Amino acid sequence: MSEKKKEIYTYRAPWLIYGLSWSVRADQSFRVALGSFIEEYRNKVEIVQLDESTGQFKVRGGFDHPYPTTKIMWIPDKTGALPDQLATSGDYLRLWKVADEAILPLATLNNNKNSEFCAPLTSFDWNEQDPSLIGTSSIDTTCTMWDINTMQVKTQLIAHDKEVYDLAFARGTDMFASVGADGSVRMFDLRSLEHSTIIYESTETPLLRLGWNKQDPNYLATVVMDASKVVILDIRVPSLPVAELQGHNACVNALAWAPHSSCHICTAGDDQQALIWDLSQLPKPIEDPILAYSAEAEVNQLQWSSSQPDWIAISFDRKMQILRV
Repeated sequence: MSEKKKEIYTYRAPWLIYGLSWSVRADQSFRVALGSFIEEYRNKVEIVQLDESTGQFKVRGGFDHPYPTTKIMWIPDKTGALPDQLATSGDYLRLWKVADEAILPLATLNNNKNSEFCAPLTSFDWNEQDPSLIGTSSIDTTCTMWDINTMQVKTQLIAHDKEVYDLAFARGTDMFASVGADGSVRMFDLRSLEHSTIIYESTETPLLRLGWNKQDPNYLATVVMDASKVVILDIRVPSLPVAELQGHNACVNALAWAPHSSCHICTAGDDQQALIWDLSQLPKPIEDPILAYSAEAEVNQLQWSSSQPDWIAISFDRKMQILRV
């Protein structure tokens, strides 16, 4: 009998994990970057990789990082044609070159032209179609588009009335969207940034997270602060959610659309659960998730691997687990 492949692998970090990102390169399977959440200036980023022969994660490198990373992301380059890079946000947008022998800082990008200090960055997204483009969101109400070939700002815009908490590009289009403390989801077109479209406004509270469907750019998901629901939006029908996913018993912290399917999304939160939903019956109400996984503590972070779509990574406390779905 052939041995059944393991469904879960666990890595224990020396600190509380917050940042989490799967490498997308085909030649670097099961490679994950992790960021610490330590309540002091000096934080850490660690790169770990699963050794499938032993079932253990090996540390492949790491570096000190000022403040906790608000987001970590590998360059969206599946073929490995571009240099291996990692980006992090926190006090600034930072780029790192990942080599076998060391991880080296490439650039520290400041979106404030008038000062060496910039307002903290809440999040960013790296454009899959055009890996020279990174968009950042900041508590100073702005979104900034960076050209990382020139390391220069392409454009900066006041995106919201209050802090901007997250930003995401729509795959295969010129659109991006942002969410923030004013409770709105706003959509922008890179070709004409002077206008934005408000596609949803939460009367309740700030919107913290935003995810754009990887296969169908008509669908977005957003997370309401301190709420146990996830709001699904269809940009063709603005202002009214097409669905509200109500399966969590505590506030939702993270969401990730399936990279290979237009109708699956994973959500995770303080109820120690990661839930996978099937949205193929929309606009019928979506009552229950199709899969549920229970963690040992509140789930802080969740990422669905684009190069290995059978695997999801979650982090809780000091542990990162990758789960086969």
